Amino acid sequence: MAGYAVVDVETTGLFPGAHDRIVEIAVVHVDPGGAIEESWTTLLNPGRDLGPQHVHGISAADVLSAPTFAQVAGDLADRLAGRTFVAHNAHFDRRFVHTEFASAGWDVPITADRCLCTMQWAGRLLPGAPRALAGCCSHLGIPLTEAHTALADATATAHLLGAYLGIRDPAPWHDVVVDASSTPWPPIARQPFTAAQRGAARSRQVPFLKRLADRLPSAGDTLEQEQYLALLDRALLDRFLSVREQDGLVSLAVELGIDRATARDLHVGYYEALARVAWADGLLSDDEKGDLNAVGALLGLDQAEMAEALIIATAEVTSGATGPPTHRVTTFRLRPGDLVVFTGDMAVPRETWMERAQAVGLVPWSGVTKKVALVVAADPDSLSGKARKAADYGIPIVTEQAFEQMLATLTT
Repeated sequence: MAGYAVVDVETTGLFPGAHDRIVEIAVVHVDPGGAIEESWTTLLNPGRDLGPQHVHGISAADVLSAPTFAQVAGDLADRLAGRTFVAHNAHFDRRFVHTEFASAGWDVPITADRCLCTMQWAGRLLPGAPRALAGCCSHLGIPLTEAHTALADATATAHLLGAYLGIRDPAPWHDVVVDASSTPWPPIARQPFTAAQRGAARSRQVPFLKRLADRLPSAGDTLEQEQYLALLDRALLDRFLSVREQDGLVSLAVELGIDRATARDLHVGYYEALARVAWADGLLSDDEKGDLNAVGALLGLDQAEMAEALIIATAEVTSGATGPPTHRVTTFRLRPGDLVVFTGDMAVPRETWMERAQAVGLVPWSGVTKKVALVVAADPDSLSGKARKAADYGIPIVTEQAFEQMLATLTT
C-alpha cells in the first residue's frame, strides 16, 4: 500500500461550492509506518479576492502569477491517488479539495469514508488533549511554526499521524487505507505549471526600472512619454506601487518604446516637478519631505539623484525661473458626489468606511462602472471582480491608508 497523503489548504473563506476557493495547498506523503517521504506545496490563483488575509497571510501580489487549481489538478491527482487522504479536521479540507476537482470537471473519490481525520482520532488516542492542531502538537511535543501556512500545518499533521501510528499498531483505520489504495481515480492530464510560493512577489517589487530593456526601438514622440507619465501619476496616487501597477508600467513602457534610460530621465523630471509643487509656497514641511522621499524611492532614484533634483527645483522656484519643460504633476482629489467602491476583507469594517465616506459627501457604490472615481481595496493587487474591472477601466485602486488621507482633504 502506498501510504498516506496529508493535506492542508488555506482558503478564501469557509464555504466551498459557493464563492470560496483554495488559495494554498500542501501535500505531505507519509509511508505506512509513519515516516515522511516528500512534501509539495503551491499557492493558487482563485480568481477572486483572498478573503481574510490577516488569517492566512497571503498577498494578492503572490497569487497574481500563481497557477489555477485546474492547472495543478493532474499533478495533485497523482499525489493523492492510491493514498489515504489525511487532514486535521478532514471534513473541511476534503470538501474544498473535492469541490475544486468537481468545479474543474472531475469526480474524484475523496469521500468521507476514504479519509482520515487526525482531529477526530485525537479524542480517542490523546485523552485530555485539545482538539486543535496546535493543541495536539503541543501535547506531543511536535513543533508547529508558521501556523496557517499550508505546508507547515500539513507537516505538523504528518508528524501527528506518525505519532498516532506509534500509539496504535496496527492502525485501527486499516480498512480505510485498504479502500483508498484500491479505489481508481479518473485520468486527469498533467499540465505544465510553476508552483508559486509566499513572498515570491517581493522579487518582482525591486525597482521596476530594472525590468525594462536598456535599448528599445524608440517611439521618439513626447505624446508616448506623456502617456507613460499619466499612468505613473495614477499609480503613485496612494504612494504605493502594487505588483499590478508595476507590471502595467513595464508593459506600457515596452509598448511605447520607452527604454530604461528614458524612463529614468522621465522619473527624474517627474520628481523635479513634484519638488516644485512642494516648494511653491516657499517652504518644505516635514510631511512634504517625507512624501518626496517616498516617491523618489518608488521611482527607483537614489539619494544623490533626489538631492540634485531637489536643489534644481529649489533654485528654480527661488529665482522664479521656469526651467525646461517638464511633466506637470496632477493632483487627484475626491469631490463630494464622487462614487467610491470598497472591496476585500478590510482592517476597518467596510460599513465604517462607507459611513465615513457618506459623512463627507462621497457616495459608496456597490459595483464598478466607468462613473466610479475610486476603488478602495484591502489589497491593491486584489483579484476581486471589482478590482479587475477597475483596472480595466483605468480607475485608481488605493489602500485604506491612502483613502484615510483623501478623506482628510475633504474635511480641510
